[in-house]
Amino acid sequence: MRAATIHDLKKELSTLSSGDLVEFCLRLAKYKKENKELLTFLLFEAHDLVGYMEGARAEIREQLQETNAQPYLMKKTIRKVLRTTNKYIRYAGSKEVEVELLIFFCRELNEQKIPIHRSTQMINLYAQQIKKITKAIEGLHEDLQYDYLKQLAALNA
Repeated sequence: MRAATIHDLKKELSTLSSGDLVEFCLRLAKYKKENKELLTFLLFEAHDLVGYMEGARAEIREQLQETNAQPYLMKKTIRKVLRTTNKYIRYAGSKEVEVELLIFFCRELNEQKIPIHRSTQMINLYAQQIKKITKAIEGLHEDLQYDYLKQLAALNA
């Protein structure tokens, strides 16, 4: 089955009644956990991004504290935490949230004293997050750029 384009879907959805839209949303939420999480964000958390980021930070911190000392398990755990972080970023769809959460992720890696500098893979993962932060900062307002660049410099120090 061929998937329709976003434009076609938007046109078709605009012709439906609100009852049909509710039914379609609930049906989408039934089949994938990620769809249900996104719908939960849009309905209950999108209006309060500060609270949303605090919840995300708490979960990221908690997951990083459970990091195992064995190198293999440590890498797996850090990748899992990064997937969770990226999921929060994707749901919010905001460059500011992206910068905040990625800076928080990198800062927590440093503060938790996780030995990421022992592994080339972890060094590369950390460097990629720094690149993502830099790229996201470029899309923000100049005042915010200045503040976030100071935080980024502190991470690199």
